[in-house]
Amino acid sequence: MSGLGISVVICVYTEDRWEDILAAVSSVRAQSRPALEILLVVDHNPALLERLAEEYAEDLGGGEVRVLANAGPRGLSAGRNTGIAASRGEVVAFLDDDAVAERDWLRHFAEGYADPRVMAVGGRTVPVWASGRRPAWFPEEFDWVVGCTYRGLPPGRVRVRNVLGGNASFRRTAFDAAGGFATGIGRDGDKRPLGCEETELCIRLTRARPDAVLLIDDRAVIHHRVPEAREHFRYFRTRVYAEGLSKALVARSVGAAKGLESERRYTTRVLPAGLARGLRDALLARPGAAGRAGAIVAGVLTAASGYAVGTVRARRTDPAFSVPRTGRTPPDGRTTRTPSRATPPRTPPGEGATPSPPSGTTTPKAPLDRRAAQCPPSGTAAQDEKGSAV
Repeated sequence: MSGLGISVVICVYTEDRWEDILAAVSSVRAQSRPALEILLVVDHNPALLERLAEEYAEDLGGGEVRVLANAGPRGLSAGRNTGIAASRGEVVAFLDDDAVAERDWLRHFAEGYADPRVMAVGGRTVPVWASGRRPAWFPEEFDWVVGCTYRGLPPGRVRVRNVLGGNASFRRTAFDAAGGFATGIGRDGDKRPLGCEETELCIRLTRARPDAVLLIDDRAVIHHRVPEAREHFRYFRTRVYAEGLSKALVARSVGAAKGLESERRYTTRVLPAGLARGLRDALLARPGAAGRAGAIVAGVLTAASGYAVGTVRARRTDPAFSVPRTGRTPPDGRTTRTPSRATPPRTPPGEGATPSPPSGTTTPKAPLDRRAAQCPPSGTAAQDEKGSAV
């Protein structure tokens, strides 16, 4: 895997994160395994585009930095697709614009692709709280709310249903097989914090390539900045509700059985364990314990309401996601794409499911087929919170 070229795509949209963007680029330049290139994709912000182009006009750093304008509609999905189409690497990695990667981040990604069946490798995202410490009431089981790895995911290198988009990589052939990130789902700048675009892509990928293996390696670490505004319960509630809306779109697109299989485990095993811990700690008079237990209950109810509203809206509007076919930029510099329309199938009767919100969870027992699609020898079967195989 020493010759595997990895392109790193960082999607950006606001000058308010200028210092964060520079730090993200610097962390990629400092990798023990150098990136083939770094692509900064600017989401419909001409001032930021011009400023970044000037910043890296005479780039003499450890990796080539290219600044591109989002060639599609506004939003994170189209920005990522622009980066995929312009990239030259055999693997395309994605890093959030407000995160920094540890030195061996790309090395651990590359190791995962030693098995040719592996189509995606994600990593562990650690929160960096603006206040300097986790809010006492904020349950670790809900760290996905701030874009980080949450309590309940198993340790090590394990097989998962989907990776988390801000700390992830895909083999280029994954996009050849399944297309790019669907537009019409996911984030659009500072608007309502929707998500799940990587969930929908990963499910679509495993349908196109049933033998595909998707991994999370917790040694591939990034540190994600959590601004002060996101440390409050108001944002927690807004983000959880938005995740319910997003999960309804995913379920509409790929069917509730597949779209919510990991979420069922999360609501029936991970969250009850977290609630029990919170209640136990409250009895022991530990700080924030009652708040954590209350936040778990509120999170479940809020996500469920978002899912219910999203399901009703999806049935009324019957949304269709645009799934572009991404390709390399040819020598003349133009990007080739063959757009296609992916019309979500209607959820079959009886496929209702409990709407819980994590975007990157381990696959439950049934999908872990140990015959034709075992994890690589260095990986392990997905485990529950106590370490038993699921």
